[in-house]
Amino acid sequence: MAAQNNAPLPDGLEIAGYRIVKKIASGGFSIVYLAYDGDGVAVAIKEYLPSSLALRQEGELVPTISKAHLPVFRIGLKCFFEEGRALARISHPNVVSVLNFFRANDTVYMVMAYESGHSLQEHIQRQRAKGSKVGEAFIRTIFLQVLKGLREVHANKLLHLDLKPANIYLRTDGTPMLLDFGAARQTVNNDLPTLTPMYTPGFAPPELYAKAGGLGPWSDVYSIGASMFACMAGAPPQPADQRKTGDKMAGHFDKLEGQYTPELVKMVRWCLALDPLERPQSLFALQKVLQAAPAAPAAPPPPQGVLDRLGAGWRGLVGRLGGQDQSKPQAKAGPDTLI
Repeated sequence: MAAQNNAPLPDGLEIAGYRIVKKIASGGFSIVYLAYDGDGVAVAIKEYLPSSLALRQEGELVPTISKAHLPVFRIGLKCFFEEGRALARISHPNVVSVLNFFRANDTVYMVMAYESGHSLQEHIQRQRAKGSKVGEAFIRTIFLQVLKGLREVHANKLLHLDLKPANIYLRTDGTPMLLDFGAARQTVNNDLPTLTPMYTPGFAPPELYAKAGGLGPWSDVYSIGASMFACMAGAPPQPADQRKTGDKMAGHFDKLEGQYTPELVKMVRWCLALDPLERPQSLFALQKVLQAAPAAPAAPPPPQGVLDRLGAGWRGLVGRLGGQDQSKPQAKAGPDTLI
């Protein structure tokens, strides 16, 4: 069944004690709405509605799912529900806050705290439009906090599996928050049947393309590196499946040399290793690199002519000092005294 554009719930609809205001986003797995709860507090409500499995026409509330797609739809529904329940246990400033989840209209809804701001992807685009690059200090600050949030996610045996600048939300105070775990259809060490995760070319690790790719925290590490690369280069890395047949990333990294410190470029290369075993095996290792103060670039040596003039001046000064009458008392060295 080809993916289609599903009609969103109508504005003003009351559902489970929430009032839908408008649709604010949609993707392959879900539709997100701005809504208000019974106290008038703004929330974001995410509706499970995979466009390749379900169809909802304008004016309808309940989607139509064919018998052939019903088993897969139900597996995804269960995973979405379990994901909401797992995220609701996480309370971390750098992870979206899940407040509630409920069933209605033959599907599941996840209620999240609504925050003002914009995505990291939008920030990158704004900088490029101004002809500027995203600064290293900004990258280090943002991704240190992203890693803190992701460590909490992994500690709860969840994977994100769709990390990218569009899913890193910057609040109005500048702090980042991990969004949209919609692709996280598989928990760590979970042997139950799951949907194949959707992936975004350029940000997805190579193992996400394979049916038995051995997904784990190292998979999110690849996407972290890809997101940092996008900040630096203004575009995503070469897709992992293409890199396996003709890897062109070395040339892209060479262009970043001199624009960013060697430590940062090296770390991004490390994260983007095609072999999962060659990547950082823990997020803590990345945090250590980002926290370390980058080495200041060495000042270039002055031209030889300047060195010659300095040498001649120094020899003349020594000669004058050497010719002074040492029997005369010398002035005591003060703050402005040349010694």
